[in-house]
Amino acid sequence: MNRRFFSQLVALGAGSLGLWQARARADHELAQAPADGTRLAGVPPNPQRLEPVNVADFQELAKAALPPATYDYITTGSTDEVTLRDNVAAFQRLRLLPPLLTGVADVDTATTVLKQPIALPILLAPVAGQSLYHPQGALASARAAAKAKTILGVSSSVGHSVEEVAAASSGPKWFQLYMPKDRAVARRLVERAERSGFKAIVLTVDLGERKDADKRNRFTLPEPVLRKHLSDIGFNVSERMTYEQLLAFNDQAWDLTLSWNAFDWLRSITKLPLLVKGVLRPDDAKKAVALGLDGIVVSNHGGRRLDGVPASIDQLPQIVAAVNGKVEVLLDSGVRRGTDVLKALALGAKAVLIGRPYAWALAADGEAGVSKILELLREELVSAMWRAVVRTSPVLNSRW
Repeated sequence: MNRRFFSQLVALGAGSLGLWQARARADHELAQAPADGTRLAGVPPNPQRLEPVNVADFQELAKAALPPATYDYITTGSTDEVTLRDNVAAFQRLRLLPPLLTGVADVDTATTVLKQPIALPILLAPVAGQSLYHPQGALASARAAAKAKTILGVSSSVGHSVEEVAAASSGPKWFQLYMPKDRAVARRLVERAERSGFKAIVLTVDLGERKDADKRNRFTLPEPVLRKHLSDIGFNVSERMTYEQLLAFNDQAWDLTLSWNAFDWLRSITKLPLLVKGVLRPDDAKKAVALGLDGIVVSNHGGRRLDGVPASIDQLPQIVAAVNGKVEVLLDSGVRRGTDVLKALALGAKAVLIGRPYAWALAADGEAGVSKILELLREELVSAMWRAVVRTSPVLNSRW
C-alpha cells in the first residue's frame, strides 16, 4: 500500500495496520532509537505484546492498532449503548448446571447449517468496512473461515467485491444484502453473488445507524474506499464525482422502506436459500416461516441500530418456539465466549455468528488473528462441552 495513501486513511480515521505490521514498524524504529535509550515518539514501550488468549485481549490489541475513530466505529453501539451492554450481560446472566459422572468420552463441534457441513457452530457474521481494519480485509477473513471449515457472511459494504471475496478462498460464503433502491442494481448484485458461488442470501432488515461516537468523530468512509464500495455494488459512479457528491449519492442509494414483499422479489430472481437477519419478535418469525424462508438470524445488529431493544439471547427461546422446527434459527449479538455459544445452542440456535470479535482480531493481526479467535472460541466451547450441559437442553443431553 502506498505510504502517502495510507497516511491519508489514518488522518481520516479509517486506516489500519495489522499487529504484524505494527510490530515490524516498531522494531525498525526501535533499532534506530538514540543510544541513551530515549524512546521515539509513537513507539510502544513493548512492541512484543503478549499472545492474546480471549476476545477481550484482541479488543485491546485492536484499540492499539487502529485510529480511534475506526476503533470506535467497530466497537461502539447506538446512542446510550443499553442494548450493546445487555447483549453481553444477558449471556452472563444465564447459568450452566453441569451433571457429574456422565462418562463423556469425546465431544464433537461439527454440525450443519442449511445442509452445509461445518466444523464448529460459529459463523463469521457479515461485518462492514473490513478493508478499514486491515489491508486484506474480507480476503483475510475468507481464508481464515475456510481454514476453520466454517461459513463467512459477506456484507454488501465489506470493502471488496463479491468476486474478490469469492476468489480469496473456496470455503462456503453467504452474501448479506443491503437493498439498493435501484432494483436493477440489486438484481445484478444477487446474480453476481450466485455466479460467484455464494451459498445463501441474507437480507438484513434493521437498517440505519445512529452512534454518538461516530457523530463525535465525524466518521465517514475515505473517498477511495467509498468510491470502491459503490462501484463494487454496481452503481454507476463517475470518476468526476466529488467526495461530497459520493457521500450524497450513498445517502440516498439504499432502500430503507423494505417490507416482507422484498422476499417475494428475491425468490423470483434467485434459487439460493434466503435468510432474514434482525428478527426479535415471535410474530415476525412466524411471518418468515409463512413466506417459506430458509433461516432466521435472531439479532439486534450488535446494539448498533435501535438502542433499548432486548438482548438477542433473551429473545431466542421465544423465536425457537414460534418457528417450531420449520426453519433453522441462528443468533448473533453478544457472543464473547465459548460458553456463550453453548448457551445459544442449548436454547435452540443451530449456530451463532460473531462480528466484533473477529473484526478486532482482523485489525490486530489480519488472517492469523481471525484464525486465532476462531480457535480460541472453539477451545472454550470444547472445554464447556466437556464440563457442562444447560439443564433446559434435551437436545444436547441426548447427543451426549
